[in-house]
Amino acid sequence: MTAVQNAHRITDEAQALAVAADLAAQFAVDASARDAERTLPHDQIRALAQSGLLALSVPREHGGIDARTETLTEVFRLLAESDPSIAQIPHSHYTFLEVLRLQGTSDQRKFFYSEVLAGAQFANAQSERGTTTIDVDATTLVEEGADFVVDGTKFYSTGALFADWIAVRATLTGATTATGKPAKAVAYVPRTAPGLSIVDDWDGMGQKTTASGTVTLESVRVPATHVVPFSPIFDAPTTYGAQAQILHAAIDAGIASAALNEAVRSARRARPYFEAGVDDAVDDPLLVQLAGEASLGVRAATALLREGARSIDAARRDLTESTAAVASIDAAAAKVASARASLEASSVLFELGGTRSASESGNLSRFWRDARTHTLHDPTRWKIQHIGRWTLSGTIPPRHGLL
Repeated sequence: MTAVQNAHRITDEAQALAVAADLAAQFAVDASARDAERTLPHDQIRALAQSGLLALSVPREHGGIDARTETLTEVFRLLAESDPSIAQIPHSHYTFLEVLRLQGTSDQRKFFYSEVLAGAQFANAQSERGTTTIDVDATTLVEEGADFVVDGTKFYSTGALFADWIAVRATLTGATTATGKPAKAVAYVPRTAPGLSIVDDWDGMGQKTTASGTVTLESVRVPATHVVPFSPIFDAPTTYGAQAQILHAAIDAGIASAALNEAVRSARRARPYFEAGVDDAVDDPLLVQLAGEASLGVRAATALLREGARSIDAARRDLTESTAAVASIDAAAAKVASARASLEASSVLFELGGTRSASESGNLSRFWRDARTHTLHDPTRWKIQHIGRWTLSGTIPPRHGLL
């Protein structure tokens, strides 16, 4: 994808939502075909970058609008309602913008914010195979003079093929945290850096067009000015993890809404079951019950999504251990509800649509496949544990970036 140089400047949050709704309508048109043929959305991601939606969290003093989490979450929900793969791609972009906000120097923020305002996109290179803890990355960052050298292999690097900058999380060799664990940093590496290669080997059954492939780094040199500390984010209360999780929840909520809408369309075309004694499937009382239950799930997920986003915004205005904990718990609740709603609605779709809805040509399985694939991120079973402990004893949830 050719880099965008002069992205549109969004001036307020209302405009951001209008732009997102317009793009979502465009992206929805061929979403099914892209999934069926695994056609990567190069043109769509370029349009997203050109739209200015990738710069919503840039602070006002750097030329952005510093959009509320509530607005950013709704943008992601709208995009996911149209194409969950497209919505997934900028997730890490916003996550690593948050790293810059929390840990970047003044000069680093100035440089990278100007890049983003012009249309540049970040992608992640953080997940690894074979490690048993998130405290350690096998990928290393070694200081050599005024530069660092990074070596390692990363997997599930969503959006790397489309990005201008790859945010590589790595162990900072020779450095430790206050608790004695290996220190981590994030190296922002240009997509074209010598020694960096990206292989589009993602073969997931869902979110097929995220290009979540493998990034390999072989003696990639990075100037010190492009390396940002990561471990210190968790030394004090933070909304870093809550923001990442609420955007995941927004993607699930968007899938749930899209699946329910498709279920309604399918039910209106379906043949009624003879025992129901009705002329139209939508009058079958058992289908009415299913539709009502699925609708409640989507409504609850959407409401909890907004509540979680507002809690994060409140915590950012007054950040304490208590407000950060509330933000994490509320984001976790939204994630659980949205995951459940996306799986339920995308399954009920077939009950409401009948046999016809299972045709390969209709490709309605994409809703369930996308939901099932995406909801494997950060298991909700552990989020329920943290919610339960908070409810019973007020136990503060851990700080590790996934809550």
